[in-house]
Amino acid sequence: MSVKTQPILAVRDVPASARWYAQILGSAESTGSPPSDHDHLYRRIYAGAELVLQLHAWDVEDHPNLVDAERAPVGHGVLVWFEVDDYAAAAARARALGADVIEETVNPRPRHHELWLRDPDGYVVVLASPDGSADPATS
Repeated sequence: MSVKTQPILAVRDVPASARWYAQILGSAESTGSPPSDHDHLYRRIYAGAELVLQLHAWDVEDHPNLVDAERAPVGHGVLVWFEVDDYAAAAARARALGADVIEETVNPRPRHHELWLRDPDGYVVVLASPDGSADPATS
């Protein structure tokens, strides 16, 4: 059995959010995926050939739970978590973009680096290096 996650986030500005995620995650496409006539409402973000995130505009197309943006607490209790092979490069891209950094740390249990950010809509995004890639004693 194979399972792949394909999270979707409701966002206020799909093109802007797509550029933000594409830049931070190092997508080959500057907007996350090849262009389509639906770009202003929906984008898929790829890392290489792998679909890692979907973005959908609030309050269009009447999809359940993608309505009433003004009523919804943005991502309360949700972390959008990405393990990245090249943590240093991803963190540098996030800083160069001027991302709102919440915290940067080494998590001692999995022994990996974590960079906690807020995306343009206020969702908490975590970039993490692979488990075992950080030495907590020296970081």
